[in-house]
Amino acid sequence: MSHRAPFVKVCGLSTAEDVQVAVAHGADAIGFVLTASAREVSPQHAAQLVALIPEGVASVAVFHAEDLPTVLERATEAGVGWVQLHGQRSAEDVNRAHAAGFKVIRAVRRDANAEEFAHWGEDLLLIDASVPGSGKSWDYAAVRELAAGRRWLVAGGLTPQNVVEALTLSEATGADVSSGVESSRGVKDPALIAQFVDAAKGA
Repeated sequence: MSHRAPFVKVCGLSTAEDVQVAVAHGADAIGFVLTASAREVSPQHAAQLVALIPEGVASVAVFHAEDLPTVLERATEAGVGWVQLHGQRSAEDVNRAHAAGFKVIRAVRRDANAEEFAHWGEDLLLIDASVPGSGKSWDYAAVRELAAGRRWLVAGGLTPQNVVEALTLSEATGADVSSGVESSRGVKDPALIAQFVDAAKGA
């Protein structure tokens, strides 16, 4: 990990309070889930929250199985600057998103095929647990070599209690959290958001 403070993304937010707490504590990116999920928000609702995010903090729309035209349409409606692509993707998807004016986070599972860890031109790679969204921690050091030399985010099973260890073991550029700052599935806890960002930024 570099000497710079880790890049911290808080994902799956749905209320103004959650966004404001994450921003106030120094989050670098705020994620909105625009795909089927317990954390899903509409592009219109996301747009209202994006309006609260100051310049310099990334706004990210998260997608799973949607085709790229749908991704770009919803992301444009939400007014975000970044898209996060899960599921079966290609380098062409990354190129098309860039051409449409978005920065790209490409998500892969830790047990993905080696070719998926190649650099496809994305701005950040996100390496998630084998079962994304499970909230279970995993061997964060296991992908260190696969991601060496890249700007990448570690995700999956992160909490305020283990994020520093995960960043240290993985040597990731930063961390992404969703379920680890929730009081119940899909419901964020502002206090946990604050604790997570504070812990990660102190790593």
